[in-house]
Amino acid sequence: MIEVHNLHKKLGEFTVHDVSLAIEEREYFVLLGPTGAGKTVLLECVAGLYPVDGGKVMINGHDVTYLVPEHRHISYVPQDYVLFPHLSVFDNIAFSLRLQHWGSDRINERVRELSDMLGITPLLGRSPTTLSGGEQQRTAIARALAPGPTALLLDEPLSALDENTRVLIGAELQSLPERFGTTVIHVCHNFEEALRLATRIAVLYRGRLVQVGAPDDVFARPNCRFVAEFMRVRNILPVHSVEAAEGRLKCAVAGGPMLEAIAPEGDVPAMPAMLALRPESINVATQPLRGENAFEAQVVGVFPLGSSVEVTLSIKSSGGAPGVKLYALITRQVSRQLGLTAGSAAWVQIPADAVHLLPDVYLPPGSED
Repeated sequence: MIEVHNLHKKLGEFTVHDVSLAIEEREYFVLLGPTGAGKTVLLECVAGLYPVDGGKVMINGHDVTYLVPEHRHISYVPQDYVLFPHLSVFDNIAFSLRLQHWGSDRINERVRELSDMLGITPLLGRSPTTLSGGEQQRTAIARALAPGPTALLLDEPLSALDENTRVLIGAELQSLPERFGTTVIHVCHNFEEALRLATRIAVLYRGRLVQVGAPDDVFARPNCRFVAEFMRVRNILPVHSVEAAEGRLKCAVAGGPMLEAIAPEGDVPAMPAMLALRPESINVATQPLRGENAFEAQVVGVFPLGSSVEVTLSIKSSGGAPGVKLYALITRQVSRQLGLTAGSAAWVQIPADAVHLLPDVYLPPGSED
């Protein structure tokens, strides 16, 4: 287990503010956030590349806050891989093992084991300068895994790869905890990448920890406006009143309809509040729909987005007031079947369990600048 307790680090005008995390053994943990959030600084503090200004770092119950990196039994793969250009792929992987005075037979066995698992055995005699991005990534991971670290720290490991290679390497990375028994901490700014790989996600913003949870929880139940926007929740609607009854909430959307939601665990957020509604959760049809939160709407615009189509809709309140805009995401096939165009009539239906009520704050208490 890796624990970070109230870690504080100031670098110039940037500060990581009192971050606390507990990362379980063999977990694939992702540090997620926009550029400048402090993800890499936090990772490098765990690695021991920066001395901390406050707090502590624990690994398997041992305080390693003031230990040098080589005594922490963890491996770090920077964003640019930093392979040794004057050494072959084999010698790059074997580098740390020779420093630890492993015998040649044992080194050969370990390098072959890792290269076979990562599919780079045919590359062992080549120079890193002749490798593709994906091959360099596999080589850097093999080198990091060679000494059998407790944890593997990866800084934006997929950012320089094309989409197909990202998917392939991502699947390999996700299997590392099971295959090698190591904990992985992975830094990225792409929420889709985080959702695909992580067992848990920590969202950071301007050096502060904003939300920690399972990918589905952070994706579907953001705890503030920043996380909702970062996770591309296109529909964030202000609410001016909420009534609770029998495990359900009736939420009056400002300038819009009454939406029914599933009551959250714990206390209902106090006013002011807002609703977060993912666009892919909205059902769209050209005929009346049944179920909770079914409304007549008008199509404002239709925008192709590769394999999907975003539909902008306007729905009116029950009193006939001017409508609020909703953004729905549907497949191209559904879009063709419906034949939606700007100005056409439509119906929408929103499952109550897709309507998430949260406090109307940009950041949760304690995360503000």
